Amino acid sequence: MITYEQAIEIVKANIYSLGVENVELIKSLNRVLREDVFSDINMPPFNKSAMDGYACRRKDIASELEVIETIQAGCKPQKRIGKNQCAKIMTGAVIPEGADCVIIIEDVDHFTPDKIKFRKEKTPDNICYKGEDVVEGQKLVSLGTRITEKEIASLALTGCMKPLVSIQPKVGIITTGDEIVEPQYVPNEAQIRNTNAYQLIAQSENFGAIANYSGIVKDREDEIAQVIIKVKNENDLILITGGVSMGEFDLVPEVLKKTGFELLFEKVSTQPGKPTVFGKSGNVFVFGMPGNPVSSFIVFEFFVKEFLAGLMGLKNYFKSIPLEMGFDYNRKRSERLARVPIKINSESKIEPVEYHGSAHINALVFADGIISIPIGISEIKKGTVVDVRQI
Repeated sequence: MITYEQAIEIVKANIYSLGVENVELIKSLNRVLREDVFSDINMPPFNKSAMDGYACRRKDIASELEVIETIQAGCKPQKRIGKNQCAKIMTGAVIPEGADCVIIIEDVDHFTPDKIKFRKEKTPDNICYKGEDVVEGQKLVSLGTRITEKEIASLALTGCMKPLVSIQPKVGIITTGDEIVEPQYVPNEAQIRNTNAYQLIAQSENFGAIANYSGIVKDREDEIAQVIIKVKNENDLILITGGVSMGEFDLVPEVLKKTGFELLFEKVSTQPGKPTVFGKSGNVFVFGMPGNPVSSFIVFEFFVKEFLAGLMGLKNYFKSIPLEMGFDYNRKRSERLARVPIKINSESKIEPVEYHGSAHINALVFADGIISIPIGISEIKKGTVVDVRQI
């Protein structure tokens, strides 16, 4: 059995790049950008009005002003603003030459259609200046960023209509176990519904991979081998839940070896997730994870995400924040690194969730994050600051 730190170094050492492709901007959501993107324009591209109002010279605002033109957004001003002159202007329109402020329409008295008077003594500029948000050549989005709706707006700003992104990893998902039935069926007294596969499908796709589900495989060596061979030929990564412990019907590690996989580790000193398997066959990799659903969730969170992020070149893929413990934590045994789901209260302190162990999948519904308890630590006092990995 190896430590988590040793195991994650093995995972990192086997990361490779899947390559890149250009995709349509509108289809790039959740993909990983593989080049820095720079702006080809200033933003705003010109001095523009931040308000509906009248563009004028600040030194004239105490005087009666003559309205010499109306400037709509998208139209160029035709006249220069001179002494005691102004132009009616719409939000987003170009500021005319000579003007250095915009008085807002609500603060103006109208004497005639072409004569106005500002009723206040002072005004902000109410101008968005050229390049104040973005200057030409400025980096907008960095290589390794996941493209969300926020990044899509920045890419559109610079006309990047076919961003260069990572090829999506294909993840084959296999559930093993004679006791497992699909969720649409009512289990008998010896069965349980398949939650792991659907959880892993969601985790994979939410992280930017393509999930390919291969169904439930019975605890038969030949059946497991047949499915592994098929999935191996169609995917970059295989996730197998169940069949990795020490029981008589835990056949997955040996079947993986017989189907051409070299197992790089088979046990990790973590709780949950001790019987985690990681192996490779050429450029196809596999994680075998425990059948308990919290275990598989956490193995994905701490191991699979690391590997997928590497395949896609994704940087900064999780958030960890330091928060104060709002309760005393104790455990009886401390020989493994523990992962414990927690919630964050209204005072930004860590509180426990009802958690009965790695089979208690619904506990994650109420969790905001996971804390890690190092090997050798059996208690953490209330008030201690610890890192929370948000989920």
